[in-house]
Amino acid sequence: MTKALIVYVTAANRKDADKIAQTLVKERLAACVSIVPLVYSRYWWQGHIENSEELLLIIKTLSRKYKALERRVRSLHSYTVPEVLAIPVLHGNPDYLKWLEESV
Repeated sequence: MTKALIVYVTAANRKDADKIAQTLVKERLAACVSIVPLVYSRYWWQGHIENSEELLLIIKTLSRKYKALERRVRSLHSYTVPEVLAIPVLHGNPDYLKWLEESV
């Protein structure tokens, strides 16, 4: 297993997604943030099912940066309970993983 993480965060609109992505990269909490422009989400919220169009941020970072990254996302996010889910990277291109390590 590597030290790398993929973190998923959804955002309500492009402005919010861009603000989160720019801040995380600028503050070196993430090496890269990819923004997927449209995902359809269905979820339980306050007792009923919601349907939303959102953007998905795919954040590449390291496990040692996760807590600071989560705090920063929560401080920037417009949602009361933002999705912030980290998935460990088991394997990856060694050159990419080296770049990731050097970038955060």
